[in-house]
Amino acid sequence: MPDVVTLGETMLRLSAPPGFALEQAPHFTVFAAGAESNVAVGLSRLGTSAGWISRLTDNPLGRRIVQEIRSHGVDVSRVIWTAEGRVGTYFLEPGVAPRSHRVIYDRAHSAFATINPDDVDWAFVRQSKLLHLTGITPALSDVCRTLANRAIDEARQGSALVSFDVNYRVKLWSPDQARAALAPMLARAGVIICTKDDGELLLERSGSAGDICGMLKAKFPAQVVIVTDGTHCVAAHDGRLTVREGYRVESLDRIGAGDAFAAGFLHGYMTEGVEPGIEYGMAAAALKHTYHGDVPWISREDLRNLLSKERWR
Repeated sequence: MPDVVTLGETMLRLSAPPGFALEQAPHFTVFAAGAESNVAVGLSRLGTSAGWISRLTDNPLGRRIVQEIRSHGVDVSRVIWTAEGRVGTYFLEPGVAPRSHRVIYDRAHSAFATINPDDVDWAFVRQSKLLHLTGITPALSDVCRTLANRAIDEARQGSALVSFDVNYRVKLWSPDQARAALAPMLARAGVIICTKDDGELLLERSGSAGDICGMLKAKFPAQVVIVTDGTHCVAAHDGRLTVREGYRVESLDRIGAGDAFAAGFLHGYMTEGVEPGIEYGMAAAALKHTYHGDVPWISREDLRNLLSKERWR
């Protein structure tokens, strides 16, 4: 059984070529794109066994997603196949400063959004060492909210640690909805990861990354709380705060960097502890900027090479 299990929706990302608006793009590049599967891929590539649970339409689009994720060594045996629904997609127009990225989602009524929690192989979750979820899943539908809560309960029943990345998406739900739904989930998580902005949204307070990290640690009984702010990272653990600065990067594609951070951190945390986990997470996030697509094409060699170089502080 894999050490880490993730659960969530993966879509297909259709990216316009750099320098082209969506409305003029002559073609699109297609990538599998899902926060939870990105983390599973990152973990697997770093040497921590990972499995991914989802629900997909049994057609060429669904099979493409599974084949891509499986190619990185992720266990996809618990994907639920259906003839109903559809595979979600999103369209990306890459931005170049001062123009921001433009994203258009087309994911309503996806196969995953109507998943039946009773169809999930919960033994697969209970037998893992860690379950990783994000705030995207409970935002997709009422049944997905039920699914996320049950996943946490099943993991805790099997003594698996729960890792939760807040990952707030303004296009999916309101701040009030997110706060109400996520608070009871975060109260049962052992590891909480979020950006400073997401932390401020949850707390309805503003402050530095250190302030937000400390307040979240006081509010929720997690073993570790991590708050990122760009390349700045603060972790509350073992009664203290650990602060780290990241790397200067030349970014080809920043989407998925947060998932790469989560994968690097969880890999390091499970093998060596919190502080090595932070180092691995920040290195993995920086490396993700150098690859196209959502998936973190990082390797242990990449990580070792970057960590051995002088840090940009």
